[in-house]
Amino acid sequence: MATPAAPRLPARHVAAVVIGNGLEFYDFIAYAFFALQISRTFFPAQDPTSSLLLSLATFGAGFLMRPVGGVVLGRLADRLGRRPAMMLSFMLMGLGMVGLALTPSYHSIGLAAPLLVIAWRLLQGFAVGGEVGPSMAFLVEAAPPGQRGFYSSLQPATADAASVAAGLVGLVLATLLSAQALDEWGWRVAFLLGAAVVPVGLLIRRSLPETLLEADTVAPPPTRGGPRRVALLGFAMLGSATVIGYTQTNLTTYAAHTLHMSSQTAFLAIMINALCMTCCDPLGGALSDRIGRKPVMIGATALLAACTYPAFRLIVGLHTPAALFGAAALLGVLTGISQPPVLTALAESVPRALRAGTVAIVYALAISIFGGSTQLIVNWLIRATGNPLAPAYYMLCAALIGVLSMCLMHESAPQRARRRRAELLPQRGGAG
Repeated sequence: MATPAAPRLPARHVAAVVIGNGLEFYDFIAYAFFALQISRTFFPAQDPTSSLLLSLATFGAGFLMRPVGGVVLGRLADRLGRRPAMMLSFMLMGLGMVGLALTPSYHSIGLAAPLLVIAWRLLQGFAVGGEVGPSMAFLVEAAPPGQRGFYSSLQPATADAASVAAGLVGLVLATLLSAQALDEWGWRVAFLLGAAVVPVGLLIRRSLPETLLEADTVAPPPTRGGPRRVALLGFAMLGSATVIGYTQTNLTTYAAHTLHMSSQTAFLAIMINALCMTCCDPLGGALSDRIGRKPVMIGATALLAACTYPAFRLIVGLHTPAALFGAAALLGVLTGISQPPVLTALAESVPRALRAGTVAIVYALAISIFGGSTQLIVNWLIRATGNPLAPAYYMLCAALIGVLSMCLMHESAPQRARRRRAELLPQRGGAG
C-alpha cells in the first residue's frame, strides 16, 4: 500500500519561522557591519586598530552566551515545544536590540557604556543561541520528507537576506550621512529599524502549530557511533561553515580598514556577497533533496576551497571595487550552495525528542568558538603578519577541514537513506 504524500508546509508557517529568524540575525550581523562606528562610540583608543579589535572582541562576547542559550532554550523546545522556545528567543533579541541602540556613548557615561554594550551582546547571544535549534527542528518536522532540504535552506537564506538588508541600510546611511554623523548616531538607526519589527515577528510566530509530539514520517538513518558521532561531525562541519561565513562577513571591515576603500564600496561588497548566498541557499537545499546532502556540500565546499586564495589575490592585486565585488559574488554563490545541507543533515540525523537541543547546542558551540573569534583572528593576523592575504589562508584551512568532516558524515536525505536500507536488507536476510 502506497504511503500518502505528506502535505505541503503552509507558506504562513514557513514565513513565521524564517522571517523571525531573519529579523534576529539582522541585528546580530549589523554589529559586524558597523564595527568601526561602534568602536569609536564605546571603545575610544589612541590606536584605531586597537579600538577596532576591542569592538570585535565585544562582538565575540555575544558568542559566549550562545551555548548557554542553546542548552536552555533547546531543552525547553524538546520538553515544552518548539513554539514557546522560538517566542522567548525573539523577545529577548528585541530587548537586546533596543538596549544596544539606546546606550549612551563612552564620552557621556564613561566605563558604564562598554559594560552595557557587553551585557546587551551577551543577551543577544543567548537569544540567537536558542533560536536555531527549535526553528530548524520545526522545519524538518513540518516539511514533507522529500523537501526537507529546500524548506530547511530557507532558514540560512533569511539569515543571508538579513545581511543584505543590513548592508542596504548601511549603504544608505553611509551615502546620506557624513562620516561624523554615521559615527555619532547613524549606526543606531540601523538597530532601531530592527527593533521596530519585533512586534510583527511575535505576532506571526503565535500562529505556529506545535510539532514536538507528532510522529516522525521518516526515521533518522542508522549511524555507526550513534548521536555522539553525528554531533562531533556536525560540530566540525558547522565550525568550518562558520569560519567561511564570518570571514566573508568581515569583508566590510576588510575593505574599509585594510584596503582603505570607501564605506559605500565596503557595504556594497557585503550586500553582493549576501545576496548571492540568499539566492543560492534554496538551490543548495533543493539539490540536496534530489541527489543527497553529501554530494552537494562536499562538491561545493571543495570548489570553494579551490577558489578562496585566487579570489583574495584578485582583490589585493587589482585593488578595485570591481575585483572586490566579483570575488564577493563568487564566494557567496559557492557558500550559499554548500552550507544549507549541513544543518539539514544534522537535524534529520537526530531523533525528534533530542533534535532541537542537539542542533541548538552543536550549532551554538561551533558558532561561539569560531564565529566569535573569526573576525578578531583575521584582523589580528593581518596586523601581525602585515599580509592582507591572511584571511584567505584562514578560510582555506576551514574549508579543507569541512570537506574532510563531510566525507565522514553519513547520507541522511530520506530518499537516499531508504535506498541504502533497501540495499542492506537483502544482505542481512542472506546472512541470516
